[in-house]
Amino acid sequence: MDTRQPVIYLSHGAPPLADDATWTGELAAWSSGLSRPRSILVISAHWEQAPISVSSTTPNTPLLYDFWGFPDRYYEVTYAAPPAPELARSVAGHLGDLGGGLHQDPERGLDHGAYVPLVEMFPEADVPVLQLSMPTLDPQTLFDVGRRLAPLRDEGTLIVGSGFTTHNLAWFTPSRDASDAPPPQVSAEFDAWAAETVGAGDVDAVLDFLDKAPAAHEAHPRTEHWAPLYVALGAAAETGDVAGRSVIDGFWYGMSKRSWQFA
Repeated sequence: MDTRQPVIYLSHGAPPLADDATWTGELAAWSSGLSRPRSILVISAHWEQAPISVSSTTPNTPLLYDFWGFPDRYYEVTYAAPPAPELARSVAGHLGDLGGGLHQDPERGLDHGAYVPLVEMFPEADVPVLQLSMPTLDPQTLFDVGRRLAPLRDEGTLIVGSGFTTHNLAWFTPSRDASDAPPPQVSAEFDAWAAETVGAGDVDAVLDFLDKAPAAHEAHPRTEHWAPLYVALGAAAETGDVAGRSVIDGFWYGMSKRSWQFA
């Protein structure tokens, strides 16, 4: 029997994350402490599609370089993880009765919310990876999707919610060193609230963060980078693992890179 995998929510960074030795080291250290998964399912902030869909299960599907304005070397990164058709079938079994059923996008490769952190965490690219779209940003719907996916953990699948604990691109200034200034106060306030709330396993507050968290609308002008946390919490809730352990903290260009592991 496979060892039950944890669920994680990570702040995935932009392509220049690869140049941040501190952050890449933190991600590598995190993965070294995990039991090796049979497969990885990523819910990325960068894929909203309804009906709910999974990515390609065809070998050698190109990565999706879903960003612009960066140097050429960021578009030359490769991550040839094996496809995950067995995981896709298992996901379909758990989600197939949702409205509209589960679809597959046969041309969609991994986007940067998936491959950027996985390059650091599983650099050998030898674990099958599949992405799942978010069909909505509605908190309760995504939490329920996570609950349906929870049995995958006992099948050896590492469920990864990939977003950013605070995400306001007005703070992102690539010409400045990522660590040369303190974060905006609103980012620090939201990060402190998130650390306490997720650490306490207060699911209701996390789902209602726009009304409960300080500076929520500034920390997340749009909620897509917080939303993968709803799926992660749902997948953790079935085994009572909703109290997240903060594994990575700190700030990157003013944005909180806090990341959690659930059990």
